[in-house]
Amino acid sequence: MTSQPPASLIDGYLSFRDRRLPGEQSRFAQLAETGQSPSVMIVGCCDSRVSPEVIFDARPGEMFVVRNVANIVPPYQPDGNLHGTSAALEYGVIALKVEHIVVLGHGGCGGIAAYVDAGRKPLSPGDFVGAWIAQLDGAASLVPECDRELPEDFARSLEVANLRASIAALRTHPCIGTLEKRGRLQLHAAHFAIRTGVLRWLDQETGQLRAVDGDKRIDAAPLRCTPG
Repeated sequence: MTSQPPASLIDGYLSFRDRRLPGEQSRFAQLAETGQSPSVMIVGCCDSRVSPEVIFDARPGEMFVVRNVANIVPPYQPDGNLHGTSAALEYGVIALKVEHIVVLGHGGCGGIAAYVDAGRKPLSPGDFVGAWIAQLDGAASLVPECDRELPEDFARSLEVANLRASIAALRTHPCIGTLEKRGRLQLHAAHFAIRTGVLRWLDQETGQLRAVDGDKRIDAAPLRCTPG
């Protein structure tokens, strides 16, 4: 059987080739000649609705992006197993010498929802997703009890707690922790609300999410316990 690519991909490429590429042809040629040198690395979620390049209106070569289910940053664990996200972090920091790492979470995350629902509808022990999202245990321990009463509140609070836990996990990687202490690398976290398009940054001192540039739009009703 002959496999045919989806028509939507062909149409998308033709649109790119005829509309966007002419204006960026010289940039692509330069990137092909000199290689990439992004200053920002994004750790985002695989969710198809949350594309970092779209959210930050990035040009080719401006961001080094790795995406996984629920934008989880695993702790440093060189145990001989395969660690795709950790490998990307190591490459971004050591080879590309990025100056900023941003963990980008989002509202309505399916991976977060799967973790919250696991107590009622457990995933198969052999399921890759189940084993992966089990890493959210540490972040879940940061969620106040009064935000656990309703599944939707638990999920929203866990989205923010996961950002805090991921920043802490980044610092367990020696190359990242050392460069941050030397002032050569900065760590950040942000949360994107799909419904409204509101982006908020995590204040690492308070644990609260702060709107960008005085944006007063509200993406959801406040939780009872968790600020932000």
